[in-house]
Amino acid sequence: MAKSMLPTDYHSNEDSHDENVDNYSSDESDIEEDGYERDVRVNGRLRDSPQQNGSAVQQFDRYGFLGGHQFTDPDDERRTPIETLRKRELKWLDMFQNWEKWMSKRFKKVKERCRKGIPPSIRARAWQFLCGSKYMMEHNKGRFEEYLMQTVDPKWAEDIKKDLHRQFPLHEMFMSKEGHGQEDLYKILIAYTIHNPQDGYCQAQGPIAAVLLMHMPAEEAFWCFVSICEKYIPSYYSPGLEAVQVDGEVLFGLLKKTNPSIYKHLKKHRVEPLLYMTEWFMCIFSRTLPWSCVLRVWDMFFCEGVKIIFRVALVILRYAFASSEQLSKCQGLYETLEQMKHLPKELYDEGFIVRESLRLNISERDMEREHQKQVQRRKAAKEKGVRPGSGKTKRK
Repeated sequence: MAKSMLPTDYHSNEDSHDENVDNYSSDESDIEEDGYERDVRVNGRLRDSPQQNGSAVQQFDRYGFLGGHQFTDPDDERRTPIETLRKRELKWLDMFQNWEKWMSKRFKKVKERCRKGIPPSIRARAWQFLCGSKYMMEHNKGRFEEYLMQTVDPKWAEDIKKDLHRQFPLHEMFMSKEGHGQEDLYKILIAYTIHNPQDGYCQAQGPIAAVLLMHMPAEEAFWCFVSICEKYIPSYYSPGLEAVQVDGEVLFGLLKKTNPSIYKHLKKHRVEPLLYMTEWFMCIFSRTLPWSCVLRVWDMFFCEGVKIIFRVALVILRYAFASSEQLSKCQGLYETLEQMKHLPKELYDEGFIVRESLRLNISERDMEREHQKQVQRRKAAKEKGVRPGSGKTKRK
């Protein structure tokens, strides 16, 4: 399992489930993400604003989306008093002034504030402090521009350009081929192929870089991107996706512990983890969850690491098949995968996802134990000439 890599001295071994998770619900007075509580309208249509001069005008939501799965209907938003947001901002600004002290001596409080949701006005800065990219950029001044001046591999350049239009095409930053969003996205992805030529470029990196660009300038986003790829989920984007395959088996093992009935169903119909968890993990749910939920998950991910991805994945699986009736309707692999694509209404509420993910009765120790088990299992399978996870002998 990829480690929950915070800046080296700041890693916490505290288990998530031992705290009062009710503190992280959607209670408007204290912990709503960004000061909002909302339902998310999931559709593929563009939203029309009120009529102007006899014709409808298309309207962006507060996150910059014009339509599609990630669109948040402004009519469904309820604002929290501005005073609540200002108090949270001041607390974060105070932490920034004494960051090392907070992370080394009061990490539990930092974690609590990340779980409540980072105020949008300082989210970008908080992410950079949490992942250490702020320090990486300071120690590599000018490096990003140097990367952009170097000769690039034509194959990577071509692959990246082909994928640019696929990254959140209904977001205002990435709608135009000539826009600064696609231009900066190309810069980040091509610079990473210079920075890490062994891994080069993987299509799943696009959404990660795009989310970062929605919050910060290209150079800051690049170093944040480097931190995610190399510290939080190392080897996820390497050829062969070995780390993703291992974590898929880890997830399946944890599912057996937390929800045996769903585990048995997936096993019965041979629904292998890679068929449903690959996009969740490699894109950190940015192409799966409503946007307000994505941001809450990322806030926790930057603080606590990859274990948050496992927890959220287990919650999705649990509520996708919340009843025996839902399970019984899925008579095969196809029906089961289709059920996972349609999120239940509970998962449109970011507070609900946070609360339920922290309530899961699994510890970091459980995850590490399952990881070691799967690594040893795959090693033994390879030594016997068996393809891991299949029980079938590999072709010579």
